[in-house]
Amino acid sequence: MSKLEYNNGMDKMTEVHKLYWNMIKKSGVRAWSNDNVAHIMTDAGRESLIDEVAEAFEEVLHRLLIDWKNDPNAMGTPRRLAKMYIKELMQGRYYDKPAATAFPNEGPDRYEGMLVVRSELKSMCSHHHQPVAGIAYIGIIPNGKVIGLSKYTRIAQWVARRGTLQEELCNAIVKELYEATGAEDLAVYIHATHGCCENRGIMAHSSLTQTTVVKGRFNEPDVKKEFFDDIMIQQQFASK
Repeated sequence: MSKLEYNNGMDKMTEVHKLYWNMIKKSGVRAWSNDNVAHIMTDAGRESLIDEVAEAFEEVLHRLLIDWKNDPNAMGTPRRLAKMYIKELMQGRYYDKPAATAFPNEGPDRYEGMLVVRSELKSMCSHHHQPVAGIAYIGIIPNGKVIGLSKYTRIAQWVARRGTLQEELCNAIVKELYEATGAEDLAVYIHATHGCCENRGIMAHSSLTQTTVVKGRFNEPDVKKEFFDDIMIQQQFASK
C-alpha cells in the first residue's frame, strides 16, 4: 500500500477535506478512484463534502473562462456537478454496500443448477471521468445459500458507480459476490461502451469492450459453454 502524501496542498484544503483525509490516513486504507470510503462518511458529512466540492467546481469553471455566475445555463452548475459525482456517478465510493440477506439453499430440494442474472451498469472511466455504459452477466452455481435476485444487480451497480476500469470492475464484482454468497463457482461477463473512446481520442462510436472473469467450475468447458449459451439467450430476449 502506497503512503499518502499530504504535505503539498494540505494548506489549501478546507476543514472538512482535512478531516476526511486525516481519517483516511489514520485508518490506513487506500483512497483510489475505485475504493469505497463510506466508512468515514456520515449523512451530514456527505452534504458538507458536496458543499466543498461545489466550491471547487466553481473554481474549475472560472479557470475554463465560463462566467457561471451570469450565464443562465451555467448558474448552479458547480453544485449540480458536486451532487452528481457524490450521489450518482461515484455513489459506490461514498455509500455503504447494499444489504444482501442470504437464504439457505440446503436439503433435498436445494438448487444445484446455474443461475445467470443480467445487470445493466453505469460506471465512469477513472482516466478521463467519461461515462461507461454496459451490461454485466453474472453466473453463479449456488452452494449452501443464495441471495435475492435483485441483490446481484444492486451489488454490481454499487461496485460500478465509481471511477474504475472495466477489467477492475469485472474482478471486483466477482469478489463482492463471493463475500455475499460464499459461492466458489462464479463468472462475470461485461460488455460496455466507453465515453473515453467515443467522445475523445479515437472517436469510435462502434467500439465495444468485453471482459470475462470465471472462477471454480466455470473454468470447465461445458460449464463455460452453458454460461455463454445462457448469455446469448438473454441477449436475444433483450433485443425483442
